[in-house]
Amino acid sequence: MISTARKVIVWTAVVAACIAAGYFGGKTLSGIMENKDIKIENGVLSPEVLLSLGRLSDPQISPDGKNILYGVSHISIKDNSSCRNLFICNADGSGKVQLTRYAESVNCARWSKDGDTIYFLKGGQLWKAPYKGGRLGKKVKLSDVPAGISDYKISPDGCQILYVSSIPGPVKSPADFDPALDKAKAYVADNLMYRHWDHWVTETPRTFISTMVNGTITPDNSFDILGSGEPAYELPTEPFGGAEQLDWAPDSRHIAYSCRKHVGKEYAFSTNSCIYLYDILTGGTVAVTEKGGYDTDPVWNADGTRLAWISMERDGYEADRQRLMVADINILEPEEEGQNFGMEVGAVRELTTGFEYDVEGLFWDGDDLIFPSTIDGVTALCRVNAVSGGIERLTPEDWWLGFGTPFFCDKSESGMILLTSYQSMEFPTELVKVSIPSDGKAFYAQLTDENGHILSQLQGIHQEQIFIPTPEGEQLQCWVLYPEGFDGKSTFPAIEMFNGGPQSTMAQDWSYRWNFRMMCQQGYVVILPNRHGNGGFGQAWKEQISGDYQGLNMQDYILAGKWAKSQGWCGKLAGVGASYGGFSVYNMMGLHGDLFDCFIAHAGIFNEKQLWYTTEEAWFGNWDNGGLMEYSYKEGQTGPAGDGITFGGMQQAGAPYADVAKSRHHYANDPESRITKWHTPILCIHGMMDFRIPYEQGMAAFNAAQMMGVPSKLIIFPEENHWILQPQNALFWHREFFGWLDQWMR
Repeated sequence: MISTARKVIVWTAVVAACIAAGYFGGKTLSGIMENKDIKIENGVLSPEVLLSLGRLSDPQISPDGKNILYGVSHISIKDNSSCRNLFICNADGSGKVQLTRYAESVNCARWSKDGDTIYFLKGGQLWKAPYKGGRLGKKVKLSDVPAGISDYKISPDGCQILYVSSIPGPVKSPADFDPALDKAKAYVADNLMYRHWDHWVTETPRTFISTMVNGTITPDNSFDILGSGEPAYELPTEPFGGAEQLDWAPDSRHIAYSCRKHVGKEYAFSTNSCIYLYDILTGGTVAVTEKGGYDTDPVWNADGTRLAWISMERDGYEADRQRLMVADINILEPEEEGQNFGMEVGAVRELTTGFEYDVEGLFWDGDDLIFPSTIDGVTALCRVNAVSGGIERLTPEDWWLGFGTPFFCDKSESGMILLTSYQSMEFPTELVKVSIPSDGKAFYAQLTDENGHILSQLQGIHQEQIFIPTPEGEQLQCWVLYPEGFDGKSTFPAIEMFNGGPQSTMAQDWSYRWNFRMMCQQGYVVILPNRHGNGGFGQAWKEQISGDYQGLNMQDYILAGKWAKSQGWCGKLAGVGASYGGFSVYNMMGLHGDLFDCFIAHAGIFNEKQLWYTTEEAWFGNWDNGGLMEYSYKEGQTGPAGDGITFGGMQQAGAPYADVAKSRHHYANDPESRITKWHTPILCIHGMMDFRIPYEQGMAAFNAAQMMGVPSKLIIFPEENHWILQPQNALFWHREFFGWLDQWMR
């Protein structure tokens, strides 16, 4: 627990304020959870206050460009739930109005083409309501889909809809074999990928087309884009894909979509999703891409003559460079009445050749494509022309911010204005206007201020960027956050963050779990090293970590820790991390000597051999554990092929039974191999619904610590996955996190 002296707010004041706001009750009389009256007594961000912040998402510009529609979520600790409602403001941020006050979340709000109607999802079904003068009229239910609708896109002409629902998946239950066994519970699988992320694959997401003009949308008046005869491919791809993986052409007849057309073992080992064009009238399908890794996020330009998407080159490598690809598309008019339209794919080309960073979103502006990309620890906005090429960074290097994909662009002779979202380590997501003058310096203006009334009550923090020389002659970039009152003379405890991924980035963003500002405001200096393997520092830096989990990235963490301990202000030092960061914690337990004073591992990998046999996405370990080879499969084979890498017809160079030097080294030197050197206090946290890194990994690490006589604690969340999402669980997680740090660091 956080000590009484370290409490960030006076709890009685919070209770009084939250009851007044209806916060702990979850709903006001009007049905919305709110945080208007939160009062902070001493200016420090606590877990309770962090969880009270409104979470803004999904901005949508009106057809006339005058208004922005968006949603804000609030949580209730008492009810252990969240609720999202809709807001609108003018394009300059003024005139904010709350449109809905439902006690049930509203998602995926979209404008009609004339701006007079707003569509949205509520309770898994599609609704609409008239919009006029900043108010919504009476809502009308438009769908009755028993499996529910999770996402959708309406065609440009407003007459058709594509929506995401589900069909039965490959995992069966006893009732599938005998309907009389309707109370029996069991999962039956005869192939791989029988569970994914946090669920057993009893359902498969599919995309359906229906009309918007012939009554209620039901399964009876909808059809599956992939057809009922196709294998049970996912569309969109699990576990996080949505309607952004499909895009209507401007003609409202054709759809571009991304799909990984594999099932079973092939699905578990391949990352080859391709881009397809689909004709909703004829059912005709044309493949735009056929080989490689992930091809995702297809977006048409305004006249339907070009299609852009994000692409990875190598099949089986999920951290490959995210390239921006464009293809010329020709929709052939029929020569005679009654003939089918044709679809021709012209030149396919990469627009980011030589660009060493990842494309993280796409927005068309005429012949230009604007995209966010994380570069040197900040997410910048960049632009490239689809005809002439040439990448231009639009936002300056000294903007320590993280920008999202723009949702509106206005050009004039004086320059360009972009509307987008942004965040940083100091504040959560807000809407922002970025101005790029033709003959001057770029500037920005924040449009929304969902949490300003809370953030304005907090003490400030100070950030700096440092560079630590490595033995290889490179520079290790680190963010360092200092609490208010830091003077370089007094002693402060420090937290070094080990990030997950492993190919992620310590960037300017905001988290509701690993919140660096909150750590800092608890009185800790926070050190965020962008070690080998992190993105945003060139592909070579990112790619180095594959097959070298025990090498340079561990050295980088030790370098950053030694830098901290060399500073006169540093007292004790903690190492904390999740996922691959949790692996790094378990690994560091046997490597660090006496550099660190305590550790916290969340959802970490302890035993790599066990993980190989129990995780779901086999392609990840097959590459990163030392295999470093693209996907290859020959159907119908059994057992080893005799080459040391092929088993059951599948290339498995990253397996513990493969005859590959890097793989053998990887498994021989995982955290479990060093437990006799463990001596530092450790907190192990895991979710039981985590199928990426199953919870037995956390139990095994805790058991090992106990067997070595190391002070240790285990927390298992039975209803959480790789993340901690339920409000009360999140609050408990934060309290235990800081309680462990306070116990061993002060």
